[in-house]
Amino acid sequence: MHTSKNIEIPGPNTLPITLDVFFEQHTKQQPVVLYAHGFNGFKDWGNFDLVATKIAKAGFVMVKFNFSYNGTTPRQPEEFADLDAFGKNNYTLELADLQTVTDWVCGELNTYKEYMNLQQIFLTGHSMGAGMATIFAAEDSRIKKLVLWAGISECKTPWGNWSASKIEEWELTGVQYNTNTRTNQQMPLYYQLYQNYQINKDRLDIKKCIAQLKIPVLICHGSLDLSVPVENAYELKECQPGAELFIVESNHVFDRKHPWIMTYLPKAMEDVVNFTIQFLLK
Repeated sequence: MHTSKNIEIPGPNTLPITLDVFFEQHTKQQPVVLYAHGFNGFKDWGNFDLVATKIAKAGFVMVKFNFSYNGTTPRQPEEFADLDAFGKNNYTLELADLQTVTDWVCGELNTYKEYMNLQQIFLTGHSMGAGMATIFAAEDSRIKKLVLWAGISECKTPWGNWSASKIEEWELTGVQYNTNTRTNQQMPLYYQLYQNYQINKDRLDIKKCIAQLKIPVLICHGSLDLSVPVENAYELKECQPGAELFIVESNHVFDRKHPWIMTYLPKAMEDVVNFTIQFLLK
């Protein structure tokens, strides 16, 4: 197993993107699986290397990355060390990052290209990352299969349930704060996030995008998900009747946590990864 960690590539908007590549060296021209993390997440959350290794061993090149404005840095890829960047993140920035990563995979600077089948690029994402993956798959024909893990059905993370008065206060002050329950950090959310949604509302319509897809889609969700309720999965399935649906009895992160110090995945995550691999191998 070849593993390259924390490769730094230029991002589309000043800050760099950090990515990892996993693959078995004895096989060339393997399909590529890209992974987009969710809100308050990063590429290594919950020891995601275990997931990447499992997918790579199944015959894929796994590429996972940190969105450039997710609040981590190349030197601290598992810490929210740049809260100002976190506050400046938005939906279209993440879509630009997805294009940049896909361009890198297909471009000349990718030194692992010989191991990749660039005619089979698959995209998976978790939570908000799944929403971004859905939109990007609708926009970029290089994506041949899509896998959603606990995916959102609207681009309203995390302000979708806020009151009108809180939105008004957000506009007035320019910032609201979201508590990271793991680190206890107060994560700034600048009003530009809301503005970004309003300006790009049509482009950011996840339900419309998934309905337009002509590629295979897999929707995985936990029945006990309190962060993104399972109803989101059924809404997406209704918009894309041809999608496969896999529901497991688990929470939003499929029973993982961070840090995850064990050398094995929890059963729910194991089941989701196994079903994903079966879907991608078809």
